Formats: sequence, C-alpha cells, structure tokens
Amino acid sequence: MAAMDLPKSPNVFHPEKPSAVGSRNSLAQEYRDQQKEVNQLLEEETNKVIHHLTGRLPKDVLERLDVMGGLKEKLYNYFNQNYQNMFNRYMVTSEDEMVKKVRNFIDGEETKVLARYTPKEVSDLLDAVGGADKFNTGEIEKSMVNMYGHLQGHIQRGVNELESLTNSILRQKTDTGAFIRGENAYSIVKCAFKDNINKPKTVTDVKLSVNILDSELISPIFHYQVTVEYLIKDLLSKHLIDEMDKEIEKLKDERIDQGQEELSDSEILFTKIGKVENYTDDNKDDPKSRRYKLIAKSIMDRLLDLRAEIDPESFDAMNVRENLKKLIDIENIRNRGFNTAINSITSILDTSRMGYQYIENLKNARELVLREYEDTDTENLPDERYQVRLRYLDNAQLIEERKAYDVQMKSFETEIQHIWDLLFVIYEDTKSSFSVSDFTDLAKKKKSRIGKIKEKTGEPVYEDIDKVWDEISFVKPAETEVERLNRTYLYEKDKIRQRIVIMRNKMKAMYDYQYPIERRVLEERLKFLEREYYKFDYMINPYHVQPGLFLDVDITSIKRKKTTLNAMANVLNEFLHGVSKGFQDAAFASFSRRRSTVREDINQSFASSDETSSRETSSGSAYLDLINSGGEASVSDGAAKPKAIAAPKRGRKPGVVTAKSGGAKRGRKPGSGRSGGGLREV
Repeated sequence: MAAMDLPKSPNVFHPEKPSAVGSRNSLAQEYRDQQKEVNQLLEEETNKVIHHLTGRLPKDVLERLDVMGGLKEKLYNYFNQNYQNMFNRYMVTSEDEMVKKVRNFIDGEETKVLARYTPKEVSDLLDAVGGADKFNTGEIEKSMVNMYGHLQGHIQRGVNELESLTNSILRQKTDTGAFIRGENAYSIVKCAFKDNINKPKTVTDVKLSVNILDSELISPIFHYQVTVEYLIKDLLSKHLIDEMDKEIEKLKDERIDQGQEELSDSEILFTKIGKVENYTDDNKDDPKSRRYKLIAKSIMDRLLDLRAEIDPESFDAMNVRENLKKLIDIENIRNRGFNTAINSITSILDTSRMGYQYIENLKNARELVLREYEDTDTENLPDERYQVRLRYLDNAQLIEERKAYDVQMKSFETEIQHIWDLLFVIYEDTKSSFSVSDFTDLAKKKKSRIGKIKEKTGEPVYEDIDKVWDEISFVKPAETEVERLNRTYLYEKDKIRQRIVIMRNKMKAMYDYQYPIERRVLEERLKFLEREYYKFDYMINPYHVQPGLFLDVDITSIKRKKTTLNAMANVLNEFLHGVSKGFQDAAFASFSRRRSTVREDINQSFASSDETSSRETSSGSAYLDLINSGGEASVSDGAAKPKAIAAPKRGRKPGVVTAKSGGAKRGRKPGSGRSGGGLREV
C-alpha cells in the first residue's frame, strides 16, 4: 500500500480498523500474525505464574486447587484484558505516528526532486523503462552541464564588465586598478599609461606585464627540451611532499585527540624538514637508496639525458628506454601546462568578442604571439588594437635576458654620452672669447680675483675641490649585494632622461630660430635615440621577473571610448582565474583557529596550574571533594565558590575525571549522584 493510501491518523479512531487511533491492528506490522503473537505471549506469562505456584505452594494445597483448569483460565483472561490490550494499543499508536511522519517526509522529498534537474533520477527512470543498452543519458547530461557552464561564464563576464565600468566611472579615469583585481593583483610587474606618439590628445598606449610564478600555476609548465628524467623526478618530489603532508595531518589529529596544543607554523615546517630523510637521500650510486624506493636505479639510468625526441637511427620500439618515454608522453606531462594556458586565453578572447587576425604559436620555444591585426605598422592600424605575448621563462633564460638588458643599457649610455660630448664641443666653438655666454665664462673671468680672496682666508679655491655631483642627477649610493643581483637601473634611466631634456634645451638656446646642418643632424640623432630609449624603457626589466609564465600585453585605445581597454581587463581577469591559483600564504592556509583563544584561564583542565592563587586552589579542591563524595563534603565559607567547571578536553570521554584531578577511580557520569554532584556547565 502506498504512503498516500494510509489512513490519515489521528483523524480516524477505531479499535479494530488498521492504523486507526486506539486500534489493536497496524498496517506497519505488514505480514505479522498479531493474534498468534498475543496468544504466545499470554501462554508464556500464564505458564510462568503456574510454574511459580507449583514451585512455591505445598503439595496438599496444590491438590485442593484446580491448577490446570479454572486458575489457568482466570490468569489467561487477566493478562489478555489488561496488560496486553494496553501494550498493544500503545505500540500501534506509536507505529502509526511514525508512519505519518515518514509519509510527510517522503512527500516533501518528492516535491524537492520534481523542482530541480536530477540526472541520476532520470537515468534510473530510463533504465527501468528500457535498460542501459537502449537509453544512454551521458551525452544529454554533458550537454546540460555545458549549457549551464556557458551560461555561468556569460553571466560572470557580464558582471566583470559591469564592475569594471562602474569602477571606471567612480574613478573618473582609467588606471591600473581597472585591469586586475582581487587575489591576482600581486602578479602585475609593470603597468604604464602614456599618450600615443602620433595622437597624444585622443589615444592612449598601455603596457601591462603579468608574471605568474611556477608555484602558482594550476597546471605546471615544462620546456619542450626538458629531459624525461627531470619530469619523473619532479613527479616523485611532489609525491613525497604529499606523503609528508599526510603524515603531518595525521600527527595534528593525534595531538588534538590527546588534548594537546596544536602545532605552530614553524613547528609544522621543521617537522616536514625532519621527515625528508625518511623518504629520500643524496646517495645516487647506491641501488638500495631510499630515493629509489618507488623507481629503481636501473630505470633511472636508462632515462639519463633522454629528451623529447630520439634519434631515428637509434630508435627501437622494443627498448626499455623508448617504452618509458612513451608512458610519459601518453600522460602528456610535457605539453599539458602550456597548451592549457594557450587554450584558455584563445577561448576567452573568442567568447569576449575580441578576435585576432594573427597568431603564432612557437610550441618548442614556449611562446605565443597574438595580434588583433596582422600589420605591425602603427601608421596603418586603427586606434583600437591590442597585442598579447605569452612566454614561459625558466631561470636559465632569465639569466641570458638580464645579460642582454645590461648590454643594451650600457649601449644607450654610450650613445647618449657621445652626442652629449659632441654638443658640448659645438657649443664651446660657438661662444665668443670676448663676451660672457654662460656661468662658466663668468667664473673664468673672475677666477683670478676669487683666488686672491681665498689666499687671504686660507680656503681652497673652487677648482681644487673634488666634484662629486654632476648636476644632472643626484649622487648614487654605493651598491650592496641586493642591488648587484637585482639591478633596477632607475638611477641610470633617470640620468639619460635628464640629459635628453638638457640637450634639447641647449640646442634651442644655441640656434634659436636658425636651422643649420649641424642642428638638423643633432636633432635627428637625438630624436632617434630618444624614441628608441623610451621604447627600451617601456620594456620589462628582466631583473624584476621570476621564473614562470610571463604575459605581456600592449593595448592602444581611444581615451573617450576605451573599448579595447575594458574588454581586455575582463579577459585578463578571467585568464588569471583559470591559470593561476593566486597568492597563497601558508600561514593563513593552516590557520585553523584564533591564537587569542589560547589562554591559561580556558585550559579546560580540572587540575590547578602553578600560577593559580592559593584561594582558587582551595576552592577548586573543595568542589572536587564535593563531587567525589556525592555531595557530602562541604565548601568552606572562606573559600570562594567556583563559577563553573569546564568541560573535559577533546578526546576524553565525557564525565570521566582524570587521574590528574584525583577522581579517576569513581568515573562518575554527568548528573549522577546526589543533587549538585554531577558536572555542571554554566
């Protein structure tokens, strides 16, 4: 009988009708023979009484009693009319109330199921109709998941656009904060807004560089040329660290169960460091070394210097080396990370209505170049455009990039110094020997008279004092090891910019409105160096980049429209969310509870601490005596009554007083004993 066909108790009252209130029959008993059970119970109880009488009464009394006749019948009727009726009606009523609750619960759950999409229930229904071989809901479920995923992506993209536009309106300008928000803001290496050279009033050029470290990538990236041995060792290293993490988690649980304090962040780190030697060692030559526990040394020797490609002349599909490489290639560990990043950014650009006409995927070099237009001549390109360069750099590449950056910086200093010297010589040649043209001429003219004054005072003349300041930039402080390893070149760049400005002003002062050949040549050269230098300064200093994924974006956008600017901001946020895990602080990741809660006054122990005063000790011990004696001990009038007794520590059975508190032998349960004798929690 279905749940809906059950009588609606307690609206029905009947002594015999099944599942009615007060009835002796219940539908919940299903196949049970109620009358047989009642007869069995009555027969057993009657026989017990008869057996008790025959065992207790004397023989002459038993002979005068009709034991097997009237007495047994009277006992049987007594049990049937009183005890069994009450017990049976109580059980039936309880069962009916439970059936009612279950029925209402089932009705509520069915209503919930009908209000949502449940692939599992649909699959069960189709299996019941035609079987798994006739109906397959896998593809339907995938389509539904994809539809919901795309819908969620579109909604999220719209929310991002709305947020970006709202922030821009509130700021009344476009700044770096409009690009990357939240947990990925730290990844910005450089973001610079500047006016376009050709259209400075209406067009903005934006340079944005983002660096995602290796440790922050969701899917690790490896170079194509990396050896198979390196890939396996990297996987083994991650496996060992995961095993150590499991041990640490187990240790944490044991300490909590024992009621001990949690491990601090430094203790967790030192414990992990101490367990490293349990999994590996530095003995590469010993085949029985712990480092070869998972993979034998013979296998690792075969993988030595094995890279992504094998010489066709030495290739043999039956060799151990080739099969080991095939296993790694099937897992696609080498290409998985970089391909994931490429698929992510291209799909986001497609769905964000930001098409591109040019794409160059340098797979082996781990570099991707994307441009909205194929042409690179800025004169022929529209004012709304972008270019994306995605690279993966390791430490060796960064070292070479830094060397090239050093050489290029030195070259600019040499060229600027050369034109500086040339301009200075021309300027000296244009000056008249009979007139004062600048401060230097005036100083030379009055040099002798100043010298005579200095001789009388005994002070050194200006020409004898060492000149430290070049009057172009301030004095540079001495370099430390930090500056030598991480050169910023801020001082050198500022000096070059100042010299360019000084030389341009000097030429205006020299020639005024005249344009001889010397001025035209100098201005052309200075303009070329200035343009190339600012292009170089616009680039990213490799000393500021760490090994990992490097995203370099160049955007040109109209100031009043900002179409490409706003769209690219959404693309970058979505790309970083799909590729990067974001910055994770290990201290906060393992932060389970506030340290401010670790105090002496809530140590949750019945034992008195050394710092507790004698008054608190006496009151606590008196209260324990009261507990252990079941309320017979009395608390002295002079001792303060304790406010509460804290609950036992986690991992200890409730109500058991530890041996440390002097009550382990009793082991009272909460609420046992006389009034006030149990543990109370206020």
